[in-house]
Amino acid sequence: MSVRRCIPWPDKRLRTPAAPVEAITDEIRALWDDMVDTMEAMPGVGLAAPQIGVGLRLAVVDASETRGQAVRMANPRVLHASVQPRSYDEASPNLPGVSAVIERPRAVTVAYLDEQGMAVEKDFVGLWATSVQHQIDHLDGQMYFDRLGKVKRDMLLRRAKKAARPA
Repeated sequence: MSVRRCIPWPDKRLRTPAAPVEAITDEIRALWDDMVDTMEAMPGVGLAAPQIGVGLRLAVVDASETRGQAVRMANPRVLHASVQPRSYDEASPNLPGVSAVIERPRAVTVAYLDEQGMAVEKDFVGLWATSVQHQIDHLDGQMYFDRLGKVKRDMLLRRAKKAARPA
């Protein structure tokens, strides 16, 4: 287990849809462990494999108060989303120093493969739902700021560029 480096925006791997995971192997489980370590080191509430340069549909999410409750997901997809929205200030380690309030469904039902390769359907609510949707966006080659209008998105990217300049 180790902490991996998050690749910096605008690396093209962040815009490339991730490939489906064919089987849950020991290598996949080891990668999930590294992803959990990386998420905890940020600290964050989720991480998708493309964020560390791995083009597989793998994500981890832990929005628990106590931590240590990470859900490991392969090939996650939203089956159902609530109509009730929830706004949350989202950010990404791939574009440090900036964040934006994004509105997403408050609750989602997600299908995925778990650590044993079993098909699971699970309901996520609140910050858990926000994080799962954020990670699925990464798996689809999308960033949270793609959900902003052009003016707000351009402003955010300019602020990120300014924040990245050496002082």
